Amino acid sequence: MSRLEDLEAFIRIVEVGSLTKAARNLGRSLQAVSRSLAALEEDVGVQLVHRSTRHLALSEAGETFYRRVKPAMAEIGEARLEAADRRTEPSGILRVGAPILFGPDFLVPIIADYLRAYPQVEVDLQLTDSFSDLAGEGLDLVVRIGDLPDSGLQGKRLGTLRRVVFGAPSYFERHGRPAHPLELRQHACIVRTVDPRPGLWAFQIGGKRRTVGVRGRFRSNTMAAIYGAVSAGLGIGYSPLWQIRHLLDAGEVELILQDFEPRPVPIHALWQENRLPPAKVRAFVDYLAARLKLDRL
Repeated sequence: MSRLEDLEAFIRIVEVGSLTKAARNLGRSLQAVSRSLAALEEDVGVQLVHRSTRHLALSEAGETFYRRVKPAMAEIGEARLEAADRRTEPSGILRVGAPILFGPDFLVPIIADYLRAYPQVEVDLQLTDSFSDLAGEGLDLVVRIGDLPDSGLQGKRLGTLRRVVFGAPSYFERHGRPAHPLELRQHACIVRTVDPRPGLWAFQIGGKRRTVGVRGRFRSNTMAAIYGAVSAGLGIGYSPLWQIRHLLDAGEVELILQDFEPRPVPIHALWQENRLPPAKVRAFVDYLAARLKLDRL
């Protein structure tokens, strides 16, 4: 297949009528332009330009080829300019994937500021708790919480998120406040039934990661129900801090066992590997890095 630079050399030769002038115009050597023309003729299988010591003339095949190639090269030039412009100024539709609970409270306010700053951008936010396939779902970027598998994606680490144990003041008044994770075995704990290992909560004990098995009389498959149960004093819960910040700020729950919290969970913004992210993605990642208040999460 012909290289673009060979096609560009051919068009310039036709337009200026000289290999020497074409080389000067393109900023290439005479030999390089001559090789481009020869390579193009070899590729198409016919002579495109008749050469003599004093004159160049298009062959009949060359005239036909020029008429077809010239508009196509103009289109390619415009596409290059458009792509370059998109790299420098955010525009187009930005398709973002994020966890269901994280998106509305933490991403939407950032998206609002981002849209005000870049009026040429539209945002399509897709919320799911599964690990999205960027290429398969047409996403430009995803926000993921948790340790990452070797996914073949590029990304930026935005920080880490705490996992905490919490309960309602009313529960602690009736049943006491555990001082060590192992004491949770004597307490009512609210278990999420859809976890990979329900009832196994992770902690750092003695500098090592350990899991503690817990149980209680109430369990649920949704965090919303668990938060309601903990707030009602039915037992102790275990959750990412960002998901219960509103309950903590309202005084409905209190944190316990902070000295035994497990290693924080990383949060990343990810995009396709081996691709220069367009301006709309780069600008949004910058907004995320600057405006996510992870110290409160």
